[in-house]
Amino acid sequence: MNELMRDVLVRGMAWDGKLRVFAVRTTQLVDELRRRHMTYPTTTAALGRTLTAGAMMGAMLKGEERLTIQVKGDGPIGQIVVDANAKGQVRGYVDNPRVQLPSNALGKLDVAGAVGREGYIHVIKDLGLKEPYIGRVPIVSGELGEDFTYYFAVSEQTNTAVGLGVLVDEDNSVLQAGGYIIQLLPGIEDADITRLEQALGAMPQLTSLLAQGATPEDVLHRLVGQDELTIHDTLEIEFHCPCSVERMERTLISLGAAQLQEIIEEDGKAEVVCHFCNEAYTFERDKLEQLLDQAKPKPIQ
Repeated sequence: MNELMRDVLVRGMAWDGKLRVFAVRTTQLVDELRRRHMTYPTTTAALGRTLTAGAMMGAMLKGEERLTIQVKGDGPIGQIVVDANAKGQVRGYVDNPRVQLPSNALGKLDVAGAVGREGYIHVIKDLGLKEPYIGRVPIVSGELGEDFTYYFAVSEQTNTAVGLGVLVDEDNSVLQAGGYIIQLLPGIEDADITRLEQALGAMPQLTSLLAQGATPEDVLHRLVGQDELTIHDTLEIEFHCPCSVERMERTLISLGAAQLQEIIEEDGKAEVVCHFCNEAYTFERDKLEQLLDQAKPKPIQ
């Protein structure tokens, strides 16, 4: 794949340690989930923006840590769920993939109308501790970039600028997707904040930059300056779902013997579909009978 086409995330620091910065291209990731879930354009944009935020938030984690984002608005697409980890692996789904609304007043995909303007964003982080960290903030606009900005300010006490963009083609495929996160760190001064606000205000549309061949590093250079950015590392972003036949077997066993028996008698087979990747796993009668044996309570010896 052409280097410019790869889904890649860069992270680093700028302005002598006053800014922590992330930028990512997620075009292939978002299009893969669009294809798997057969999302309509407005839904593709909403899911894609959340996937992009998740990729960058996952990159803030370490080791085996992972997070789940749940966007629960009152719009017609229902809940958006995204899983991400520190390795650049991301997956996600939306309750109602086939939602398409008229363009908004700016002539753009009406993501806010699809997500809704009432509801909450939940971020659940599995940090390897006894209990997960759970952050919850109300949806403030439904456009998602502003909502994640609000999440960082309220739940993580970090002033942050979040930019998210998804450009969908006439054939519903994803032309461009990406985003950036700029976090203000201790030591930032008023003049620095003014400078950043001016850079954000002068920033062209993110997907337009990506379409012109800009890399995530180029995006950051536009925001913080060519010579004031230090890239610490680069991370490849990819769709990854750990579902498997074995996991689905365990899911069926967890239903219990009575429900499995009912499935065998009524249908003679079962199909289990993974929410995240939309892969379907079919289990015929003989396999279900084996799982039924495993689901039956074992006699006490």
